[in-house]
Amino acid sequence: MCLFVAMIGYMVYFQVEQSKKLLSSPYNQREIRKENNVTRGSVLAADGTVLAETQVAEDGTEIRVYPYGSLFSHVVGYSDYGGSGLEAVQSYRLLESHADLMEQMQNEIEGVKNKGDNVVTTLDVALQQAAYEGLGGHYGAAVVMDALTGEVLASVSNPGFEPNRVAEDWEELNSDESGSPFLNRALQGLYPPGSTFKIITALAYLREHGGFEDFSFECTGTYTQGGFTIHCVDGSVHGAEDFEAAFANSCNCAFSYMITQLMDQSSLKEAAESLLFNSDPDLLLPNAKSRYSFKKGDGVELAMQTAIGQGDTLVTPVQMAMVAQAVYAGGEMMKPGFVRGVINYEGDTVKAEKVQSLGTVMSHQEAAALTELMRGVVNHGTAVGLSDLSYQVAGKTGTAQYGNLEEDTAHSWFVGFSETGDRDIVVAVIVEDGGNGVYPAVPVAKHIFQSRFGN
Repeated sequence: MCLFVAMIGYMVYFQVEQSKKLLSSPYNQREIRKENNVTRGSVLAADGTVLAETQVAEDGTEIRVYPYGSLFSHVVGYSDYGGSGLEAVQSYRLLESHADLMEQMQNEIEGVKNKGDNVVTTLDVALQQAAYEGLGGHYGAAVVMDALTGEVLASVSNPGFEPNRVAEDWEELNSDESGSPFLNRALQGLYPPGSTFKIITALAYLREHGGFEDFSFECTGTYTQGGFTIHCVDGSVHGAEDFEAAFANSCNCAFSYMITQLMDQSSLKEAAESLLFNSDPDLLLPNAKSRYSFKKGDGVELAMQTAIGQGDTLVTPVQMAMVAQAVYAGGEMMKPGFVRGVINYEGDTVKAEKVQSLGTVMSHQEAAALTELMRGVVNHGTAVGLSDLSYQVAGKTGTAQYGNLEEDTAHSWFVGFSETGDRDIVVAVIVEDGGNGVYPAVPVAKHIFQSRFGN
């Protein structure tokens, strides 16, 4: 009986939990056989724009074509060598055909392939282009999400590749000098979050103290505790600060003081994990898990580094976008979605996907308090470059040092959201080796906001 129950459980696990993975596997012979009977469907943007399609020559030869070239290379992917991106994870849908039953029977009699279903994504071509243009030649990533639903409107990773030439360029793309063009930095790149992590530190402080009103600090540009010294970026001396000013100025010294003198260090871990650090969000596309490992008792030096987004903490750009989205939405974190549904080649709906909530990760009051802090960053803080827009933006910059700190190497971060009240978006940007968080990440974000809302 035990063996029988175990066998049933084993089968249910694969049918329910692993079915999509197995269906999309390049080793699945069933999918290979489908290709003999079905012409692979198209991948479409949210407005119906074709992002990937199969063109059939007069002699029946099929060619997979990507009209936008490298623009959607990571998120849409490619179909050669087992595939990647949506081409891989939605392969089983693209090779299904829900054409009229009589038409399918006629095609079978005549030996003609049926037309596969089309996958309609959440992607917005204009926002994708804006994110791509904003990054320019910089290595890095940008993620744009609908601020309420979590739908991914744009996902760019640099360097990319030309999906129309994957087979021809395969060896070059996999060489040591290529810069890892197949790595989707938006979902799989792990980076120190820098000062964008101060959103989490502020949340932990808020939960412990119930508010920010009693905080004060005198910044002299350095803060020493336990023989270890933290510096503010570029040697800045901020002087007398309340919490709002410390956050807007991204004052490293103030946040180091908080974690060593005013907070239970375990509260930082609790706050991070409540925002799904150390958890797999189980996205449709392959993603890395953001890591937070500091715990109470790990030492003053690591505590100070962790509070300002350094130390051993590593995050993906999509994780920081999820954090900002939860702040915008009053505490509810939505699962980043890439697909709105499936239609047949005539446009009839086959399946509509629903947005998914990952739960309430903070209270409405906590989200409102963090929003106010993030507005200050834009209105008179490190992201003041966004303050000349005709609408409110709230956000946080970050300078994420890595490698040998003496070499002063750092990534540039911005994460934030618009507050127009109509189709608001969340933007997360990282520019590798960009240096200071104010530039160049903020201009990239600004270009994206302007593409959506204008000046």
